[in-house]
Amino acid sequence: MFARPLQCAATKPNQQSTTPAPPNAPHQYTISDYGYGKDSVKVLHVKRNGPVHSIKEFEVGTHLKLYSQKDYYQGDNSDIVATDSQKNTVYLLAKKHGIDNPEKFALILANHFLTKYAHIAEAHIHVEEYPWERIAQEDSGICDNNYTSINNRQRHNHAFIFTPIAQRYCDVVLRRADPKQTIISGIKGLRVLKTTQSSFVNFVNDEFRSLPDQYDRLFSTIVDCCWEYSNIDDVKFCQTWNKVKNIIIQNFAGDPNVGVSSVSVQNTLYLTQKEVLDVIPQVSVISMTLPNKHYFNFDTKPFQSVAPGENNEVFIPTDKPHGTIYAQLARKDLKCHL
Repeated sequence: MFARPLQCAATKPNQQSTTPAPPNAPHQYTISDYGYGKDSVKVLHVKRNGPVHSIKEFEVGTHLKLYSQKDYYQGDNSDIVATDSQKNTVYLLAKKHGIDNPEKFALILANHFLTKYAHIAEAHIHVEEYPWERIAQEDSGICDNNYTSINNRQRHNHAFIFTPIAQRYCDVVLRRADPKQTIISGIKGLRVLKTTQSSFVNFVNDEFRSLPDQYDRLFSTIVDCCWEYSNIDDVKFCQTWNKVKNIIIQNFAGDPNVGVSSVSVQNTLYLTQKEVLDVIPQVSVISMTLPNKHYFNFDTKPFQSVAPGENNEVFIPTDKPHGTIYAQLARKDLKCHL
């Protein structure tokens, strides 16, 4: 599923639309946006380097926007590159070029569609990567995929483990009439929780309020974050993705022994975005959504004969309803597409 809708395609420079007015069409109506494509194309690529194998599994969406709208108005399919052909293109280009990272493969696909078919105005490629990691095995034979230290671990040549800590994705949009590439990378499903050093106080106090000031609470969220590149000169997409993920975790958790204080989800979100823009100059804009996944104290006051005293150990996870906090932070005077 695409992270955002396709933008309206412009006509070629110095060229009017080739679509004739449909017969007997009401002139007060016009197609304001359109496009078509193939979604959820799953592909696994195995790179074999002797006994050492590497894998990449992607789920790919390809959406195209044509200059003509005659397929809509007149039922003329002569310009349509079938969605089944788009599916085949994913597999054939994976075979021809291999698969390195989502952004690079999306650029290969988008460039192919614009180069191969002159009547395509825009190509939008969405790629999600499945999080496979090489199995790490200790000398004792115990499998351990804690990658904080692998000095004494041997990484398996051809066996992998699915590690859904977070999902990586990207959107690439190329428009024939616009020389600028739109390249958006993202993280979703990064679920984190901390048990202290989160507060929420001094908010609006009126007749609708029931929540007391929270001086020390549990803080949990599922991070959805994406960012757009103003240019990709010297960008290493995998390193950048990991750097953003580490910045998110560091601003949420802080030092392993000391932690870091969060006075609100909003402030934690902003500090994270600011650091990304500070340390990655090629990123022009970053968007984040942090749903506040609540954990409420179980009230033990009516059960003092069974569980005497205050309760700060047992909590009720509550998925719905939940708060949602989001923001987009951009460099000034830069055009972006998020």
